[in-house]
Amino acid sequence: MIKNVIWTVVFGLIAAVLQSTLLSHIALYRAVPDIALGIIVYSAYINGTMTGQLSGFCYGLALDFISAAPIGLNAFIRTIIGALAGLIKGTFFLDVFLLPMILCASATLVKALILFLLSLLMAGMIPAYPIAAPVLWSELAMNTLIAPFLFALLKRFSSLLTRRER
Repeated sequence: MIKNVIWTVVFGLIAAVLQSTLLSHIALYRAVPDIALGIIVYSAYINGTMTGQLSGFCYGLALDFISAAPIGLNAFIRTIIGALAGLIKGTFFLDVFLLPMILCASATLVKALILFLLSLLMAGMIPAYPIAAPVLWSELAMNTLIAPFLFALLKRFSSLLTRRER
């Protein structure tokens, strides 16, 4: 399990670098696809809740240290998303098209909901997605559209990301 968490975090950090460098040039309404979120969702769905939580927490904490976000914000959000994605492990057949899209779209909406609730609790200290602005909906569309391609790519690295059952 530790190997899966480490590789998920490594792939997530590579995705974070891609998001902030290359993908920021093709941003739509200043929104870029959250590839690292899809990686955490994939790892959690394949390996279960514990791996999803640990991967989400470790990647989120690393992201907190390299970004301007308050320490613990990304760790909190990614831990919850990893846990929720891990809860449905084995519930559905992982097809190549529809389920990755549903999982990544749901994770994006959960991320937006958590940020909204935290911004209410923290009196605006945490930026939330404005519901009427196209930023959330652009990111949702991009995350949903790239999900099948991302999951197909991650299946190529299943020896690193998937726990072997005994």
